[in-house]
Amino acid sequence: MIAVPSGEVVCAGLSMPHSPRLHGGELWVLNSGTGELGRIDRAAGRFEPVAFCPGYARGLGFLGGHAVVGLSLARENRTFAGLALDAALTARGAEARCGLIFIDLATGDVAHWLRFEGVVRELYDVAVLREVRRPAAIGFLGDDIRHVIKLGATRALS
Repeated sequence: MIAVPSGEVVCAGLSMPHSPRLHGGELWVLNSGTGELGRIDRAAGRFEPVAFCPGYARGLGFLGGHAVVGLSLARENRTFAGLALDAALTARGAEARCGLIFIDLATGDVAHWLRFEGVVRELYDVAVLREVRRPAAIGFLGDDIRHVIKLGATRALS
């Protein structure tokens, strides 16, 4: 991983790193090729794994003391062939999945998960919408966009 302004190598030896984020004063990253969420020890230039992610990890957000990680199934091409992620899944008796996992940052445990099945096979990013209730995604090509009514501000209940 390289710092853009200086070109300095921040951490070497990562496998398909994705979604670097600063959170709580620490640099977090998905080491997607190994299926790990972790933080970078910037002084040592070393990746410190915190949790295993059962799928190709892309997209990282934070909500309270949790990381929200997007998971994808591998594409049927050479890009995802032979990754350490495959061996890690086999060693755990797990299957790759598409969905979201919520990881407790203090323990590294998966606190919650949401699995997507069917035609959705890949996620590309994750965004945490704070204080939003009943979010929706509407496409530009369908007729739905003409029939959406917004009623005032939306605010989550505390």
